[in-house]
Amino acid sequence: MLDTDWSDSWRGAFRIELRAEAIGLAWHGWPVLPGTFPAQADAEGSWTGPVPVHEDWADRLDAHPNEVAGWWTGQPYSLLVATGTVLDAVEVPDELGKRAARLLRATGHPAPIVATPDGRWLFLTTVADRIPEELATDGEVRWHGQGSWIPLPPTPFQHGVVHWRVKPDVWSWRLPSADAVHSVLARALDQRGSDRTALVGAGQFAAA
Repeated sequence: MLDTDWSDSWRGAFRIELRAEAIGLAWHGWPVLPGTFPAQADAEGSWTGPVPVHEDWADRLDAHPNEVAGWWTGQPYSLLVATGTVLDAVEVPDELGKRAARLLRATGHPAPIVATPDGRWLFLTTVADRIPEELATDGEVRWHGQGSWIPLPPTPFQHGVVHWRVKPDVWSWRLPSADAVHSVLARALDQRGSDRTALVGAGQFAAA
């Protein structure tokens, strides 16, 4: 059961908004793709997130904005962007994302950040060939590089809509370097570990 009103009128209005966002991103050179949407879940409601609707999506990354416009003409497809060519993304739980966002603000160099209704934050960066080991080995962190994709606003999920925490025009559409963002995320991860250790220590002291 979807929390979102998926009536025909709402779907039509939302399709227009998704189409407009897709065209705008395509003009900025982002490799956008149409993705599945919640109403396409099967009878058991097993929709777990958007995936590209075209099997040959990797061959469509250089599509002209006019072609992109045509993809959203008939359906309110989710809005995806392929990673690994123009941009990458690092996906983290929202608690870690908030820590990293505060650190980025302190440096005066914010990064575009996307938040999903299921509690995940995505930090957009330039393309990288790896991420630091401490991020790569953390089970709650996922790197989206070559061969992957992420949802962009205003993609609908079953219980809400993807939205920007920091819009890309904050940096005039210039993506921050992957190394800089990875470093901040690693610092946030280290802070989280230190805080958890301190809480455990405080609990043991209180129990003594």
